[in-house]
Amino acid sequence: MRQIIWAASLLMCSGAIHAQVKKFGEYTTLSGSFIPGSLLIGKTLPKTEIKLGEQSIKVAADGTFVLGFGRDAVLVHALSINTPKANITLPLTLLPRKYREQRVNGISKKITHPNPKNVARARLDAKQVRAARAIWSDSLHYTQQFIWPAKGRISGVYGSVRYYNGKKGRPHYGVDMAGPTGTDVIAPADGIVRLFVPDMFYSGGTLIIDHGMGVNSTFLHLSKGLVKAGDEVKQGQLIAKTGTTGRSTGPHLDWRMNWKNKRVDPQLLVPKR
Repeated sequence: MRQIIWAASLLMCSGAIHAQVKKFGEYTTLSGSFIPGSLLIGKTLPKTEIKLGEQSIKVAADGTFVLGFGRDAVLVHALSINTPKANITLPLTLLPRKYREQRVNGISKKITHPNPKNVARARLDAKQVRAARAIWSDSLHYTQQFIWPAKGRISGVYGSVRYYNGKKGRPHYGVDMAGPTGTDVIAPADGIVRLFVPDMFYSGGTLIIDHGMGVNSTFLHLSKGLVKAGDEVKQGQLIAKTGTTGRSTGPHLDWRMNWKNKRVDPQLLVPKR
């Protein structure tokens, strides 16, 4: 039986509570939640060069760009903006964020202590996921207002420190929606399917959708996939069914989002529930 215990003393930032639009110089804006785990959508003049620290950022022909920040991102970044009209560097400041603590009991030993064969299998799974996420497209589907991909009680949130069977593990990087096996999973935004594997060791049925410019969604623990790699999907389209495959002790959907190699918080992009 799955047992989850939340620590009540820590603050959780959720939904679009912190969404803002900020101006950087005369010609550039960023919108989103200015906290770790955020995805910020930028707009500037065409033919502008953007750098976040030393990292060059792709800018679309119409001046749209996107930035992502991981769970433990530093709070102050240098944003360099070289437009056809001006060249400036300004601080981009994030607000501090605290995360919940979660204890999950009932994980089987074959998952917590995998044998060499399953370790090798998990490494192959991770390689496939990295390859799928590395595929680049210039589409701007990530600029849509995202929607929730499944119904169900929120049973896990981004960034929480997790203890599995009493032992501290990695933080949780998705948002979990608990519900019966077979619950519909829909596309939260338009995109291209880059991967579907029905039986990864840790994540079970795993599906990845590319929303453009390094932004992608990953759906874990699926019982069934209804699309395949290369398919174009539209927001709201049925793509899969929830399950309890992989490292799971109850049926749910684990939805994760990345910008390049940064794990960002999906819950900051959808309406509050």
